[in-house]
Amino acid sequence: MPQVELRIAARPALVRTARQVATTLARRVGLAGDVLDEVRLAVGEACSLAVALVGEGSDAAVSVRFRDDDGLAVEIRAPGDLPAAEGEAAAEVVAAAVEGVGTDDGSDPLPAGSTLMVLTSLVPDVTVRTGADGLDVRLGWPA
Repeated sequence: MPQVELRIAARPALVRTARQVATTLARRVGLAGDVLDEVRLAVGEACSLAVALVGEGSDAAVSVRFRDDDGLAVEIRAPGDLPAAEGEAAAEVVAAAVEGVGTDDGSDPLPAGSTLMVLTSLVPDVTVRTGADGLDVRLGWPA
């Protein structure tokens, strides 16, 4: 069970690194070419949400864990103290927490609920949870 853990500072520019690692590992496990784009997009959306939740300039880091046994599994964690919720309710909790946070280019980000819709349309196995430990997003693609 090969595993890679990446810890990135809460900076939008560093999300690209997580996307590149995800795409490389997806290629390694043999996911189809059209799925590679979905992996890249989904990991980018989830990491961007986590970075927005932590807040740029924070000393806290976003953790991204990759496992490539029996497909690709990605877990994105952002520290924080959030009300416990799962699925759509967790998306609402995160949306409230990141409300008013813009992107580094000055444009408005997608609402957190939209991010969950994007993730569920791109990823066969998605779990989103919030709680006292923060945000936990798990994404999975079978081999």
